[in-house]
Amino acid sequence: MSNTPMAANPLTRAVLEIDEYVSGLGWDQPARLFALVDTARLRAEQPSLADRLGLDGGDEAALTPIEQDEIPAGKPLDEFLGTIAWPDAVTGCALTVERLMLPPSAEAEVPKDLDEAALTKWVAEHPERQEVRMTVAVLRDGARESALRLREKDSPTEVLTGSDLVPGLAQALTATFED
Repeated sequence: MSNTPMAANPLTRAVLEIDEYVSGLGWDQPARLFALVDTARLRAEQPSLADRLGLDGGDEAALTPIEQDEIPAGKPLDEFLGTIAWPDAVTGCALTVERLMLPPSAEAEVPKDLDEAALTKWVAEHPERQEVRMTVAVLRDGARESALRLREKDSPTEVLTGSDLVPGLAQALTATFED
């Protein structure tokens, strides 16, 4: 974690670390999935991997994000998430995804009866649209955290965090831990 602020909560720190990593890759990136593992457990059970990851004996409550294989192109995200099953060693997971969003004031302007493709096109052409990168993380115990970064304010000091910023995505990630 180079420039990641030291948040009080380990889950918030993990979300900000992932946001910083993905922001270093630039915009227009595919969705990325991360397993979150207990850092102390990782050091104890897999010391060689912990060494390769550069994990020192720091914060015992820390979470280590481990990027997973690329999400298949062309497969809807909700369908893909429905295929995931995590091993017990995974404490939580996180997903980062870029989307276009509109301000709440634009909701009344949305034309009725648009199919998904037409709605996507309408949003992409709307003058008030904004590009946003969302990083959402959940733990098995139900804890959740999110970070939002607007492309027009692409700075580590402009990242918004909160547990309920993207509730639908957090719920979809939580479902990956259900039997």
